[in-house]
Amino acid sequence: MIVRWGLGELAPLLVELGSEHPLLVTTSRFESLELPVEHRFSGVRPHVPAETVAAATDAAEDADSLVALGGGSAIDTGKAVSAATGLPVVAVPTTYAGAEWTTYFGVRDEERRVKAGGSGAHVVAAVYEPALTLELPRAETVGTALNALAHAAEALYAGPQADALEGARGIGRWLPIAADHGRDLEARTRLLEGAVHAGRALAERGLFLAHALAQTLGGRYGLPHGAMNAICLAPALRFNEPVVPDAVALLGDSLAREDAIARVVEFSRLGGFERLRDFGVPEPDLRSLADDVVTRAGARANPRPVTAADAEALYRSVW
Repeated sequence: MIVRWGLGELAPLLVELGSEHPLLVTTSRFESLELPVEHRFSGVRPHVPAETVAAATDAAEDADSLVALGGGSAIDTGKAVSAATGLPVVAVPTTYAGAEWTTYFGVRDEERRVKAGGSGAHVVAAVYEPALTLELPRAETVGTALNALAHAAEALYAGPQADALEGARGIGRWLPIAADHGRDLEARTRLLEGAVHAGRALAERGLFLAHALAQTLGGRYGLPHGAMNAICLAPALRFNEPVVPDAVALLGDSLAREDAIARVVEFSRLGGFERLRDFGVPEPDLRSLADDVVTRAGARANPRPVTAADAEALYRSVW
């Protein structure tokens, strides 16, 4: 994938790709941003509702490429349109979520309250502009950075991986500074660089239990994916540590803390993320949520087999 830094690189990149009629796919927050695009769709919504994908696909009728600008939902919307139309995607991430590094995406059925996956997107490039993250609220900063850290942490299950280690180091070093000093451009830049490394690790190694737990919660209740990853990463690591102790130790080394799991909990608390009950998750739902977890690809690929009883216990540990 082509990677460029600086929003000024977008126009020459589109020329290089031969795109003359790009469609911007974004939220209302960025709809007026000055960009080299011919068409605009600014109806992106959290968790990528199916009807939003349909509307964005209609808007792409006369486009020859997609510029997906925003957080994970904007980029996933662009990827879903790409899979439906065959159009290439240039991602311009404004969070640390790392969605630009995969060909798959989630689409939520709001009526059924489930989030299903799709694949086949054509992400050809990413343009990173740290200045676009300066207004990111503290909770979203921490949540999406913990999502990125989960990419790095879970990539280590299969053994040392350079991008995973570098990503964890960058996130661990710069997240506390970016959380406390949101307009510190150096901290934002270094944190974004860490997330890029974590995204590359995600592309190589895939997703596992922490993401399965988080995705199930997001699909059921429409809760922020970053916040759910922040809460679910520590219990997932704790569950997997008996079978992948070296991975957890490597994560601790990268975070400059012997107890990696305790450090993850500290990071989560930077965003105010501690218990599922704080997000309105009903205790009686934990069993049915656990049943959904074990059907997800991340749970099935997990290095330690996960039963519904295991998943329920993990949810209860953070409820």
